[in-house]
Amino acid sequence: MSDEPPLLSLEDVEVHFENNSSFLDFGGETQVVRAVDGVSLDIEERDVISIVGESGCGKTTLGKTAIGLQRPTGGSIKYRGHDMWAVRDGTSDADIEWADIRTSLQIIHQDPGSALNPNRRILSILSEPLKKVHPELSKVERHERIYGLLERVGMTPAADFVDRYPHQLSGGEQQRVALSRALLMNPDVILADEAISAVDVSLRVELMDLMLELQDEFDTSYIFISHDLSNARYFTEHGDGSIGVMYLGEMAEIGPADDVVQNPRHPYTKVLRWATPDLSLRQAGEMPMRTVDVPDPIDPPSGCRFHTRCPEAREACRDGTPSVYAQNGQRTQCFREDEDHEYWNSPELAD
Repeated sequence: MSDEPPLLSLEDVEVHFENNSSFLDFGGETQVVRAVDGVSLDIEERDVISIVGESGCGKTTLGKTAIGLQRPTGGSIKYRGHDMWAVRDGTSDADIEWADIRTSLQIIHQDPGSALNPNRRILSILSEPLKKVHPELSKVERHERIYGLLERVGMTPAADFVDRYPHQLSGGEQQRVALSRALLMNPDVILADEAISAVDVSLRVELMDLMLELQDEFDTSYIFISHDLSNARYFTEHGDGSIGVMYLGEMAEIGPADDVVQNPRHPYTKVLRWATPDLSLRQAGEMPMRTVDVPDPIDPPSGCRFHTRCPEAREACRDGTPSVYAQNGQRTQCFREDEDHEYWNSPELAD
């Protein structure tokens, strides 16, 4: 086992946002949205980690925090063993610059059309970051690198695309440009934030396969954000990675892709699996959940945050936050993982 620290290490990370009750009521009570609440996660070299969950669960905030686009309000994030925000604030003695960290951590957005400057041609869009990061390259060298990468991502011949504007490309082509822009930085990590959800279903597998092929060539890691468990499963299984399941700012479960999908340990993961048609052999009857309503992240339930919806909930779930239990490579935040917990002698939760 390597003695090197993880590429990225998140320890007990929190991201809390203040939200005034009304923008018209200047004296209104300030409320706190607990977008991410105590998540720990390591990302290794050439890793693939998918984060899944319902809208508003905190997965995008977690991803952006991991790559330095969002400052955490608690916990720590280390890049190759160096506290990322200490480097940013100039309080670290690490021999690394903040600009180098940010260059090494790239993002592909859900909507590439809005992420690509509509007033610039593709060649200009891709040339600009190269000028900043590699000012020593000549114009010919920059263009050779851009043309070569565009060809590699399937935009062939590149000469047919470089003079177009983003709106003249299909959604899939725009996403390939966004992927190329990230890869031009030779990043250590790419955050793919719902990066395939905006393209046709027929193209999703093709784009996921392309990203994994390029991982072998660029030695990059991926944080793959998705609300679709089947996409997360495909990407992580083919990338030999892990799936993390988030619920109301917490990591309910994380582990190897096949284990999480085939043998989910947290009740919420079981619900996601049941709700994914191509993963679940549905039985007759209702969804295995007490209610479909997601609690307000400003006022999350006490105790286990999933207990208001959980079909396995008992009275004990109303109180203390479950610990994280590790078993066979899976980490689960649920009282049911502890066979000696008082949960087992607690009455079922009344509706």
